[in-house]
Amino acid sequence: MYQGTHYQLFNQTISDRAEENIALTNKFIEIHEASHQRYGAPKFHILLERISYTVCIKRVQHLMKEAGIQSIVVKKFRHTPSKKVVERDNLLDRDFSTETFNEKWVTDITEFSIPAREVYLTPMDD
Repeated sequence: MYQGTHYQLFNQTISDRAEENIALTNKFIEIHEASHQRYGAPKFHILLERISYTVCIKRVQHLMKEAGIQSIVVKKFRHTPSKKVVERDNLLDRDFSTETFNEKWVTDITEFSIPAREVYLTPMDD
């Protein structure tokens, strides 16, 4: 290594941009921990705009990637039937008249989605 290169690297100072990136990364880590790792780059960008700090979203993404900051992403559960639905023959053929009790039982299953879970309603007709 040349002597001039050695002293140039030895006396090198951190640029304003690098100092700003370090400050931003520390702010990201602080916000990320406070948000329980829920916020991603778009939310960080919005928060920085609210405190009047102009920065491009691509820069936010780049700094987050360098720092290893990532939001927790949970995929939405989608129910897929495990078996094919078997179609049965229509034995009643829409004839619900009977002569005695317990001759024909008819039911229908209805599914309701409420915030807590899915609920099934099954009325029976004799």
